[in-house]
Amino acid sequence: MGFFRFSNWIVFVVVFGLMNMFGSGFGARKLAALYEPPPVAIGYHNGALLDGDVPVSIYWYGKFTAAQKAVLVDFLLSLNSKSDAGVCNAPPVSRWWSTVQVYMKRAGKKEARVILANQVTDDSYSIGKLLKKLQISELSGRAGSKHGGVTLVLTAEDVAVEGFCMSSCGFHDWDHKSKSSFVWVGNSVSQCPGQCAWPFHQPIYGPQTPPLIPPNADVGLDGMIINIATLLAGTATNPFGDGYYLGSPAAPLEVATACPGVYGKGAYPGYAGDLLQDGTTGSSYNAVGVGTRKYLLPALYDPVTARCSTLV
Repeated sequence: MGFFRFSNWIVFVVVFGLMNMFGSGFGARKLAALYEPPPVAIGYHNGALLDGDVPVSIYWYGKFTAAQKAVLVDFLLSLNSKSDAGVCNAPPVSRWWSTVQVYMKRAGKKEARVILANQVTDDSYSIGKLLKKLQISELSGRAGSKHGGVTLVLTAEDVAVEGFCMSSCGFHDWDHKSKSSFVWVGNSVSQCPGQCAWPFHQPIYGPQTPPLIPPNADVGLDGMIINIATLLAGTATNPFGDGYYLGSPAAPLEVATACPGVYGKGAYPGYAGDLLQDGTTGSSYNAVGVGTRKYLLPALYDPVTARCSTLV
């Protein structure tokens, strides 16, 4: 199981805290230095990956607006789209996903092509507004995902999930019978935006830098996109716990969680990096999708350069 614990920001604080504890000696000046991750190698453990056509279903649990749904659907459609290349002088979302393809190629697999399958809307909160983690698997099964597919179980802002905000902003796991994967992410805007929607909200820990303006004018949904992207990359490259990861299988560092808090070049604690800015809205982003939709996506660990790779 892959967890996205707390937020990119909190993991960032923990990483730097551990480095300081072990004598790295970070002072005020080094705090503002460029983020240089420790030399790591995300190893391949010879397990199955989600390559080829990967059908992705969405289970909307709770009330989501049509605009919110469109933002996420466009993101998924953008992963394989080449038509957005060069629009707005910004890198396409598909370039971000191309790092995942590097992992596939190294393992001798086909490219992972995300295919939007079906969507299920459960706006009647069929099993209540207080969910256990085991119930996420139940909801995933309702979407009808099959072997090799992924279900995104997305919970609305008024749904509390066991561990949400306290230990996790989302996680990915799989059904051991059907061998189908699922990802859970919750909308944190009314529960813990300072943990799970940074950098679009003031962080609850660390340097109190001003929050960024979200590219789709929705702190909760744009925060969800970051977490979904993080976990989708982890699911594709480590779907069953024996793919690409570093560290313990119970709490692995995966292709995105190995680069916490990094979105653009020059990132350091409390600063997401040098990003693109919309001249009209002032919002920050680093990738453009179909229909010139803008997104902020997390850095991915590049196995070729052994560094966290950013789009800008």
